[in-house]
Amino acid sequence: MGWRKGDGGVARRWVLLLCAGSFCVGLLFTDRMWTLPEVSELAKPNGRREKDNELTAGDCNSAKVKRDYRDILQAPDTHHAVQNLDKMIANLETELSAARMLQESFLNGSPVSEGHKASESMGRQKYFMVIGINTAFSSRKRRDSIRNTWMPQGLKRRKLEEEKGIVIRFVIGHSAISGGIVDRAIKAEERKHGDFMRLDHVEGYLELSGKTKTYFATAVSLWDADFYVKVDDDVHVNIEVL
Repeated sequence: MGWRKGDGGVARRWVLLLCAGSFCVGLLFTDRMWTLPEVSELAKPNGRREKDNELTAGDCNSAKVKRDYRDILQAPDTHHAVQNLDKMIANLETELSAARMLQESFLNGSPVSEGHKASESMGRQKYFMVIGINTAFSSRKRRDSIRNTWMPQGLKRRKLEEEKGIVIRFVIGHSAISGGIVDRAIKAEERKHGDFMRLDHVEGYLELSGKTKTYFATAVSLWDADFYVKVDDDVHVNIEVL
């Protein structure tokens, strides 16, 4: 009887341990089954977010490329600016021709002819052509190259003006700081060569169209010529064929 009770107590204890172990294994297995779907469910939105982010980044990059391309198309084009400058010069030449024709029409019986005769009596000479060479403060070497090649100096230039009626001058304005070093250098060069036409104009790359307009207006006021020409200081002109 004693052995049976002891044996039954041991067997009961093992049964309880097995039940407890089965319960723990069941809990572990159940937690495992529930955890995996949650992780997989969480992974799906992240993957979608990454795809959405990639699509958004791609859209932003394409939009940036389109915007940059649009900015490039809308940026000022140098060729277009040059064309506008050429048109402006052509318009000025047209206005000069029209003014000359109007002056000639007034000379045929108009009271203005008396003023013209008075100007002639005061020594206003008629010239064939005025050539203005557009130059800058930093272009001393170009000016010296022109003086040594096709632009006569001293008495030869005066003879060219008197015999052929061709006036040649370097055209330049003044610096933003009046009386600065560059202005004094131009004055010294003018005293040496005497071949400048100074304009009431501030020199600057963005002011080239205004400089051209000022040159033509000043040239017309100084010389009565048939033609007014503007060239740059990197151009050489064959005076002999004019």
